[in-house]
Amino acid sequence: MTTTDRLPTRLLPLLYLGTAHVSLALAFLFAACWPHAVAGFFYHAWLIGLVHLVTLGWISFSILGTFYIVGPLALQMEMPPRAWDYVAYGCATVGLIGMVGHFWIQQYAGMAWSAGSVASGVLYMTARIAWCVRRAKIPAAVKAHIILSCVNFWLAAAMGLLIAIDKVVHVLPGFVLSNVFAHAHLAALGWATLMVVGVGYRLLPMTFPSKIPTGRSVWASAVLLETGVLGLFATLLLRSAWAIAFGLVIVAGLAVFIAHVVWMRRHLAARPPSARRIQFGVWHAANAGASLIVACAIGVVLLVVPMSPKSLQWAAAYGVLGLIGFLAQMVIGMEARLLPMVTWFWAYEASRFQVPPPSPHVMRDQILQALVFGGWTAGVPALAVGMWAASALLVRVGAWALFVAVALATLDSALVVAPALRPSLARSRSAA
Repeated sequence: MTTTDRLPTRLLPLLYLGTAHVSLALAFLFAACWPHAVAGFFYHAWLIGLVHLVTLGWISFSILGTFYIVGPLALQMEMPPRAWDYVAYGCATVGLIGMVGHFWIQQYAGMAWSAGSVASGVLYMTARIAWCVRRAKIPAAVKAHIILSCVNFWLAAAMGLLIAIDKVVHVLPGFVLSNVFAHAHLAALGWATLMVVGVGYRLLPMTFPSKIPTGRSVWASAVLLETGVLGLFATLLLRSAWAIAFGLVIVAGLAVFIAHVVWMRRHLAARPPSARRIQFGVWHAANAGASLIVACAIGVVLLVVPMSPKSLQWAAAYGVLGLIGFLAQMVIGMEARLLPMVTWFWAYEASRFQVPPPSPHVMRDQILQALVFGGWTAGVPALAVGMWAASALLVRVGAWALFVAVALATLDSALVVAPALRPSLARSRSAA
């Protein structure tokens, strides 16, 4: 296999990441323009549509897109594109548009088939990821995080489809909100969080840079998180008092991961001479960690106190901190490091390996990055407090700050990637 064959593919990750950026921007734009539709009680069609723009459109599409990059660069895993990969992207994109559109017009029958379409595309991709990662040259504990997260997505997708069908034909027993909470935690914790933790064990050392944690302790986060997630899913469905026990198991698993991150920060490697003093990807990761800690504290309390209007207000803030403050911002932080890295390889290949590109550390615009970081730092607390207090004004302020931050991050990413694409486009035109 040639060196070129080992390079990450270009089109599919850019399709996924482009769709992800559009999804997140639309979610924040909607919340900014119609904050009264977001503030207050959260279980209604419009807000659920926005949540899926974040969870499926931003987080899941970003995970799928970056795997074409992370696989070859960080996981020592080959994942060449196939024809069915493009079909899967098409199914997932059409399904996402259909889901959000049918949530908007509150046509639940159409929402159910749309959910099936997006689930089929992501199911195919997670099956590919789980199969390919088995042969990756990485520790088995890291593989376990990634494979288990894919399995959890399959379970969460099945539960989500049942909830969608239940809107049309009643098929699920139990309390509606309990079913929704169980599905949401299985998707957010079992799929997205476990994947972020698994990939983080390889990508964060490249971001800092630092040594890579090894040993049996890496297994602890996988075992604790998976045990806690499955237990919490079951106990939320059954409305069992044992939910608090499994919630604490999840917190323990996240604490193990945070301890490993602290270990990485204490075992830093020598930075390249071109590395900038301020690394905004690291700062985003720190903000995400802070949101995670606060979300864990609120989540544990919510498992203890009875459900009430007041607890549902805290649940709304908990959702913002967990989904946007932690997961969505962690993706921003990882992308800040990953895109310049893969662009360097693409640009070098585009020059037929004749002209070394500029260092990945200088590709990002520092001013744009500072504005993006400021938008996330101000927007997440404002949105969380706005959801907790049912304040349309705070929701509007937070959503506008986050929308601007996402728009600037998209511009910055486009400026990073564009130079690597121009030479290949010029060659294709001259060949034609």
